[in-house]
Amino acid sequence: MWRSCLRLRDGGRRLLNLPPAGLTASVPRAPARAYAPPTGGFEINLDHRKLKTPQAKLFTVPSEALAIAVATEWDSQQDTIKFYTMHLTTLCNTSLDNPTQRNKDQLIRAAVKFLDTDTIWYGIEIGSSTSIMGPSIPAKTREVLISHLASYNAWALQGIEFVVTQLKSMLLTLGLVDRHLMVEQAVLLSRLEEEYQIQKWGNVEWAHDYELQELRARTAAGALFVHLCSESTTVKHKLLQD
Repeated sequence: MWRSCLRLRDGGRRLLNLPPAGLTASVPRAPARAYAPPTGGFEINLDHRKLKTPQAKLFTVPSEALAIAVATEWDSQQDTIKFYTMHLTTLCNTSLDNPTQRNKDQLIRAAVKFLDTDTIWYGIEIGSSTSIMGPSIPAKTREVLISHLASYNAWALQGIEFVVTQLKSMLLTLGLVDRHLMVEQAVLLSRLEEEYQIQKWGNVEWAHDYELQELRARTAAGALFVHLCSESTTVKHKLLQD
């Protein structure tokens, strides 16, 4: 049985009123908690109030590990709530509210379309091309990738499509999700053209460095989201003794 309530840390945060997305709000003090309600799934409590999505739906996630990760994300906020840094919360909100009303097939098509402009190829059968548009993708190759993506649930596909849009590469995303690449490696490979320009013309620290760190953060959050939504996870609770 799951513990009905899990305290993540002593110094947490309280949220009384959720501001619109993209804004910041002051953060009083109270721990964020993840717990399993009798109806199934896992919810987040912020100062004894149930967390809800932008569309006022109950914030319920499929695994305890994901709930703990989201609660920790909230708990890590300091004096203000910076929603643009809370990528796991954003992905959960997107999965729950589905603002664009996309189903699994549409999510898969959105991810696979990056194959046509993917600059990274490994173990994939493709043709040659002298066109600026790149080589054509064999129908069989496309079908294999679509079939592979269809094995994921809708929540995991939201995460995959999110990572694909960050890296602009279907293959780098699959390499990351399947643990053939580390986040830093996937991000570096996705930025080869930009890194070449930086080496040739120089680095703008306040711009290029920030973009690099942001890309790593978004990519890491997306990959973690995929794993926590598509794998069976077990959280072991330790009894703390004084």
